[in-house]
Amino acid sequence: MPRSGRMKVEAFAAQAAREILGYKTEPWSIKGAQVLNLHYEIDNDTIDDLLPVTMRPSIPAWAVFHVTHYPDSPVGPFTIGEVRIGSRAGVRPRGFVLRSYVNNDAAVRELAQRWGYPTVPGQVYLRIFHDRVVARVANSAGKNVLDMEMIDREPIAGTDIQYNSSMHLARNKDDGKLVLVQVDPEWVFHKAERGRPHIISLDSQAWAAGDMLKAEYPISATCCICDVTLGKIRYICDPAKDAFQGTTQVAA
Repeated sequence: MPRSGRMKVEAFAAQAAREILGYKTEPWSIKGAQVLNLHYEIDNDTIDDLLPVTMRPSIPAWAVFHVTHYPDSPVGPFTIGEVRIGSRAGVRPRGFVLRSYVNNDAAVRELAQRWGYPTVPGQVYLRIFHDRVVARVANSAGKNVLDMEMIDREPIAGTDIQYNSSMHLARNKDDGKLVLVQVDPEWVFHKAERGRPHIISLDSQAWAAGDMLKAEYPISATCCICDVTLGKIRYICDPAKDAFQGTTQVAA
């Protein structure tokens, strides 16, 4: 039998979920984004507790550590750092976002209200050097919660990269219900590289994961420069039901 998440959703929502203003947001198209994406295996024994019932844990368990710098957006430049738990909604691979640190207060608000991102203010840094790509995420008090890098860089084709859609637990303002919002960005790659992932430090508590999030074995790392479109919301899910029964289409 496929496993399902066993997260205590209300308890998680109390510390991480933001309020979304309905599901009719218009797209944002942002050019020249810089992305650093690391995949790591995590603890197989705790992944179920990091996912709502809707999501099916990946086997073996893995997580995505994802930092993006947007040089220009409708709310100005911002950088966002996220941890996503590898999973499936039905049969499709998705990343359940634990938390999104953002270094622009307007982006903190808009990303939550438009797409349900679990945003909090933070200090997020991404820098591409000649020999490595470095990213750091700190909370609003300046304490580091993630320090990572990609080394041994080599060029690849953008067609070699496939980033999964993300799932955000949010509370709908209209009816107060918790929902999982599926966000399906579109990427147009201009430059892409792969390399060796290295997580230097990770604060599990800061990602609303208690002591359950441990980066155990490196899998892959990519860095790219691309244009990103955050599109209309197409699907939402009931976090207490399997995705096959609890998914609702809200846009074509």
